[in-house]
Order: sequence, then C-alpha cells, then structure tokens
Amino acid sequence: MDHLKHILIISLVLLFSKLNAQTKNDEKYRPQIHFSPKEKWMNDPNGMVYHNGIYHLFYQYYPDSNVWGPMHWGHAASIDMIRWKHQSIALYPDSLGYIFSGSAVVDVNNTSGFGVNGKPPFVAIFTHHDPKGEASGRNDYQNQSIAYSVDDGKTWIKYKNNPVVRNPGIKDFRDPKVMWFAKEKKWIMTLATLDRITFYSSNDLKNWSKESEFGKNAGAHGGVWECPDLFPLNYNGKKVWVLIVSINPGGPNGGSGTQYFLGDFDGKNFLPFSTATKWLDYGPDDYAGVTWSNTGDRRIFLGWMSNWSYATVIPTETWRSAMTIPRELKIMEINKELSVASTPVKEMATISSKPVDISKKIPKLDFPGMIELEMEKAEDFSIVISNDQGEELLIGYDKATNKYFIDRTKSGIINFHKEFPARHFAPRLTNNSTIKISLVIDVSSVELFADDGLTVMTEIFFPGKSYDHLRIQSTSHMPHKRLRYVKLNNIWK
Repeated sequence: MDHLKHILIISLVLLFSKLNAQTKNDEKYRPQIHFSPKEKWMNDPNGMVYHNGIYHLFYQYYPDSNVWGPMHWGHAASIDMIRWKHQSIALYPDSLGYIFSGSAVVDVNNTSGFGVNGKPPFVAIFTHHDPKGEASGRNDYQNQSIAYSVDDGKTWIKYKNNPVVRNPGIKDFRDPKVMWFAKEKKWIMTLATLDRITFYSSNDLKNWSKESEFGKNAGAHGGVWECPDLFPLNYNGKKVWVLIVSINPGGPNGGSGTQYFLGDFDGKNFLPFSTATKWLDYGPDDYAGVTWSNTGDRRIFLGWMSNWSYATVIPTETWRSAMTIPRELKIMEINKELSVASTPVKEMATISSKPVDISKKIPKLDFPGMIELEMEKAEDFSIVISNDQGEELLIGYDKATNKYFIDRTKSGIINFHKEFPARHFAPRLTNNSTIKISLVIDVSSVELFADDGLTVMTEIFFPGKSYDHLRIQSTSHMPHKRLRYVKLNNIWK
C-alpha cells in the first residue's frame, strides 16, 4: 500500500510539473518565438559566445523577484539561436558585489592559462558592482572581473585576483565587451565609462592596459553610455569597424536606445568616419544589445526587448522581459553613405511554415507569424493588426515626413506608464520607389524590418485579447505587389 501511495505521489508531482511548465509557456503575453526567462526578472544579454555547435546566452537575472534586484548571470543554450534550453545560474553575487553586464570569449590559445588538458576555457569578463560602495557615496564601486569555465559554461570559477581592471574614480565604469585582435595578437576590451568609451588591451585577460578613449563629443549624449560592442564587418572586400553604444535615456523615441558608429580601429584608437548619431533600432524596445563572439564572418546581434522607462511595471506577473529575435548585421551603402542593416537570422526558417499569399483575401491570422508586404509606390499606408475588442496596433509609412511609424496608443493595456502609449517614428533611408516591409509578430511584440533592414523598429504591446485581424488602409488606391503571411511555430513546444 505504501508502495502504491509512493507511486501515486510521484505521478502527481510529474503531472503537476508538466502542467506548470505548460502554464508558464502559455502565460498571457509570454513570447512564443522569443527567449524569455522561466520566471522572475531579466534584462541585458551577456556573455554571448558560440562554441562546438552551441550558442550560449547569459543574461542579467534576478531569481527572487520580477523587478530588478541583485544581479546574477542566467544561462541558456541553443543549437540555432531560436529554440532555447534553460541552464543553471552561471554567476552569483559575492563579496565584491553584484554581477553586472559583460561578455565571454573562448580562449582558444589558452592565453589566460585557465585551460585544462588542452581544452580551451571560456572566460567571462563582467562588472562587479558594489552596492555598499555606491550607498556610501564612493565613485569607484564598479570594477571589471573575470571568471572561467572548463566545461563549456556549465560551471564557473571566479579568478582569485579579481578585479582585473580597477576603477580610476568615476561612476558608470562598466559593461566590458572583449574580442581578440588577431593582427597584434592581443585582447581588446571595449568599456563604457560614463559619457564615452575606453579601450583596454591585454595579452592574458588578467592584466590590462588603457589604450585610448572615444566619444565624449560624438553621437547622442542624452543619458549614460552603456553596453558597448566593437567588431569588424566586411564590405566590398574591406573591413569596416562598428562600435555599438547603448544610451539611457536619450533614445530616438524616448528612454533607452542603441546607437552606432562606423570607422577604423588600429588596435589602439577607434577612428570614426562620422561622429553623427546613427541608430541601430528606432523603436523604444531594443536595448543593451551586443553580438555573439566566435561566429566567424557572421555578426549576430541580440537585444533586450524592453525600455528602462517602464520595464519594471509592464503587465506580466511571473516573469518580466524577453530578448529580440537574433539579427544578422551587414553594411549597406545608400546615397554614398554606409549604414548598418539588420535582418532576422536565416535560422528563423526552422520555425517557419510555408508562406501563404493573402493579397486577395486576408483570413483571420494566428500569431506568432511574419507579415511580408511590398508596395508599388512610397505612399501613405497603415497595416492595422487588431482584435474584436477594438484594440489595434498600427504600422505604416507617412510620405509627408518620409518616416515609418508604429502606433500603440490603442494597443490594449497602456495605462501602466505615461510614456508607453505613443506613436513612434523612424526615417526611411532609401529612395527606392517601392517599399518592402517584414514584420515579425509575437503575442506581445512586433519587429519591423524595412528596406532590407536599413530601418528597424521594435515595440512591445499588451492586448486584452490576442490579435487575429489584419487590414491595409490608405488614403489612396495603393496596390501591393506582395502580401504574404508566414506562421511561426512555438519554440517551447
């Protein structure tokens, strides 16, 4: 009898666990094609590295609440950047402070000496944030530290001589992004230092020397600079260096935003082609994004899909925040000016159904999905995504201002923060007569990729009932060359 009771208890536990997991995946507003934590709070992507066929994603995580708190590094792994498996927490706060943002590399040459039996170590480089130092009024409460793993990121050992880069006495000294500069066989650290970027170099990831600074008089300065990333992209056989810098506040549509610069890097100095402000994403909900390390010629970007203006009060309960769709970056030339374009990674095909032509009759739609629209002329139009409760999201183009827009003023729950309901704009950067738009739509987000990714906008929304209607509206007759729908399959099932 006791044996049967034991079996029954185990069966009930397994059943509850299965139902609980399903409930979490089906929770209202839970993204179905974007990465989100199992539960609790998440923000910046960290330590993104590719090794032995696995994409690793670490991220700012607080396991005890659905609002920001003492930061850890959460961990997830994927073979395609689309379907994810949650892993154990990688890094916990310690006596030196919280574990803020940073990066990770595969030290293939074992420059650090952390490798074992010929196996190259993962080395994480992160900011230690000392809350006691901050509370006492000191300026040097953020320093850079390292940890290493010899089992491909499953477990980590913090370096005994941390920190490896000490604060010279300034606030906002954080978010190290490290890369290997092959030409001089050294590591380069790109660090956010208040209102500029500071570059450091090292031969062993332990001992660092300052190289140069950039940005005090360049780009947007409406807020603190954060989460930088420096990397090369190939364009017409030449190497163009890209420097990404997040800023909060001061984004193009309020609150958080991500700007970038193009130029040359010689191992010491970043030399920009222009100091004008360029934005990687014009929407309000793509922030703190960086790229994966160790991906060869591909450069793949991932951002935090929220905004610090309202991230802690969005209407979700057991979890907060998600990541954007991974995006491949490339250089494009428009009107003799170089820009960075972003498009969804080709791996999206693994969850894509066969495209359906809906140009003649638009059926009820089931999101997540992708909408592909091509218009014959650049005239005013709106794509209206709605439900039968009168809630709607507008995505379109305004010819008079030559701007794309997303309007979420009637999108559903909007009263949790005064800055959330708004119409946001982004410039059209090409003079092509036709307009091409791709929309990646999840249950609570839309990502717009216009003109082959030259203009990108990311927005979150919270309808009372799922959207299932779509219509095209315009002040003039605007025949579209193509209107297609692609169903996207749930990544958690």
